[in-house]
This record gives sequence, C-alpha cells and structure tokens, in this order.
Amino acid sequence: MTTDRNLATYILIGLFSGALLGLGAKWLVSGEAAWLPHAEPGLKWVIDYITLPAGQIFLRLLFMLAVPLIVTAIISSIASLNVSHFGKVGLRTLVMTVGMSSIAVVIGVVLVNGLQPGVGLPENVRAFALTSSTFSTSIPKLPDASGMALIVTMFPDNPIKAAANGEIIPLMIFSILFGVGLSLTKSASAAKVRLAIEGLLDIFMTLINLVLKLAPYGVAALVFTMTARAGTDIIVHMLAYVGVVILALLIHLFGVYSIAIRWLARRSPWAFFRDVRLAMLTAFATASSNAALPTTLKVADENLRLPKHVSRFVLVAGAAMNQNGTALFEGVTVLFLAQVFGIELTLAQQFIIMGICILAGIGTAGVPAGSLPVIAMILVMFNIPVEGIGLILGVDRLLDMCRTTVNVTGDLVIASYVARGEQDMPEEISS
Repeated sequence: MTTDRNLATYILIGLFSGALLGLGAKWLVSGEAAWLPHAEPGLKWVIDYITLPAGQIFLRLLFMLAVPLIVTAIISSIASLNVSHFGKVGLRTLVMTVGMSSIAVVIGVVLVNGLQPGVGLPENVRAFALTSSTFSTSIPKLPDASGMALIVTMFPDNPIKAAANGEIIPLMIFSILFGVGLSLTKSASAAKVRLAIEGLLDIFMTLINLVLKLAPYGVAALVFTMTARAGTDIIVHMLAYVGVVILALLIHLFGVYSIAIRWLARRSPWAFFRDVRLAMLTAFATASSNAALPTTLKVADENLRLPKHVSRFVLVAGAAMNQNGTALFEGVTVLFLAQVFGIELTLAQQFIIMGICILAGIGTAGVPAGSLPVIAMILVMFNIPVEGIGLILGVDRLLDMCRTTVNVTGDLVIASYVARGEQDMPEEISS
C-alpha cells in the first residue's frame, strides 16, 4: 500500500511538473515573450522529438496489455463463480449487479452530457491531438451497422481475429462464455486451465504495475504536450471533470444505494452506512476491492449480521465483478475526452459505450488503475485520442479511491438485498 501511495504522489508530481513546464513554454511562445525569437521552433522540436514520443511509448505499453488483461480478468471472474451451483443466490446477485451498474453508468452519462465538462477546448489543440494520435488507425472502428445487424456483430465468429483487431465487445462476450464453460467443466484438466488463466492474470497485473511505474514520466510528457498547446484551458476542464465524476459517484452512493437499502433490503439507510463505514474507509484508503475484501466480510458478519453463506458468495463475487463505480467512471471518462477533443458521439454510440462499461465492470481487475486498459480500448474504438489518458492518470488516484468506495459499498448493498430472502438457503452454495 505504501508503494501505491508513493506512486500516486509521484504521478501527481509528474502532472504538476508537466503542467507548469507546459504553461511556461506556452508563455515563452506567446506575445509577451516575443523577445525570444526561436522559442516557438524550439518548443515544436521538444514536443515532436521528446515529450510526444515519450508519452506515446508509455501509452503503447499500457495499450499492449489491454486485450490480455481484459480476457484473463473476465474469464477468471466468471470461472470463480461456480456457475453449476449458481442457483437463486447467484441469479439475484447477477441481476442486481447488472441493474446497479446500468443505473451508475446512466447517472454518469446524463451528468457528463448535461454539465459538459470537456466542451470549450481551443480548436488548435483539438486538431493537434487528432493528427498526432498514433492509435487512430491501428484498430478497426465499429461497423456501420444498426439494429439486429449490430447485435449480430457483437458475437465473434473468430475470437482470435477479434483479439487481434481489438474488437472489445466480441472479445468480452467470448471471454464471458469461456468463463461459463470453464466453471461448468469439472475435470482435472479444466482445473489446470483455470489455474493457468489465474496465473496469466497475475503476470499481466505485475506487468501493468511495472508499466505504471513509468506513469510519472509518461504523465509529465503528455501533460506538458497538452498544456504547451492549450495553456490554462485544459486545467479548467480537468477540474470540471473531477467534479463531475465525484458528483456522479456521490449521487449513486448516497442516492441509489439508500433507495435500494430502504426498498429492497428493508433496512435503514442511516444505520446501514453507519455499520459499513469501516469497509468504506478501507476501500477509500486502499483503492482496491480485493484488498478491502477481508474487512468487507468482517463488516457483513459482525455489523450487518448477514448469513455467512450469502455474504461470502456475494462479496467474493462482487470484489471480482461488481464494479458500479468503475463502470460509471469509465463512461464519464470516455465521454469527457470525446468532448475535450471535439468528437461528436451519437446517442446510439453512447448506448454502446454504456453497454461496454457495464460488461467491463465484470472484468475490471479489483486493483488500483485496473480500469485504464478498458478505457484505452474504448477510446480507440471511437477514434478518440488515447493521449487524453495522460490527463486522467494525473487525477486517477483520487478518483480510484472514490470509485472503489462505491464498488465495495455496492457489494454490501447487494449482499443485504440477497440475504433478505435467502435465510433458508443450504450452506453448500458458498462452497
């Protein structure tokens, strides 16, 4: 945890260093600094040969891990659910998870469309970002299909081809089906495959953590490039973005969850939040659903007094696949960056993004920064410059802590709802 905090501090230092140096460079080429005749060519050289390549190398390393991380995380999450013993508890958990994630994404999309935190960036900055993105043509975009034809394209005829092309929706559906098949297959060979996939997931998480150690330098380079072009305008947009994400998370946390606790779990929202405050604080401090799981289980047993066979199933599964806050964050982030770079998204495209974010909530690793590869994939799908992730990384630690709190609290909300009608369920469900 100390390492994560140090990394977050270094990333924040990289953000502010890149922003200050970029603003200084912007001032040098402005009218007030006309006494430096070679400042503008010099700045262009620095951007073209130092900061832009450095930032894009970092993004490529992050993007390199997106497909394998998404596939292994989804398969591992689904396979761990023991689908053969899913039963009533599993069905109620799954329905509640999808429902809560859908509501979360809708809240985020409505707020980002209504408040428009990314609108207003100067056109020269947008043009620069769109022409300098090295990812815009590397992956095929969504087909120009609609209605049933679009639904058909979501099911892959060749998962290898889907992975090679970075087609995220077919890849997710294949991963979910593979995870179901792996869970249903009870053989020694299948058990070895499951262990192998879990091992691959561990390896990819190690690699992404290594890549994130470069984040302070990558963020500094990307933010320098952006602020040198945009000046203080981009800083204003970032503050607005942070405000929108936190507002959306608060509405979901204290609004939607309170309604669910009152009407579905038949509990007092005030008493519920009082009882789960330890789990919420642990989630906020660690920014990891997995790290907070022991505390969450303790709170469910001792404070909420939920049946153990229900709480263990729901909370362990929830740590892997119930990521309401993450789904909300991903939706807001993609639409915000689309606004920043002037990318017009139709209502149908926004619905597709919402669907991807809901599915991604199943496969997003419950660790700090686990959602970044998913966001990168979505950005490429809709031709939104991936360079914008550099801006998000600078404030991601704070937002990660906030959305993890929502995720963990959501697990306890769902467990409370499921437990209300499951007191007589046999104990073997949790095995």
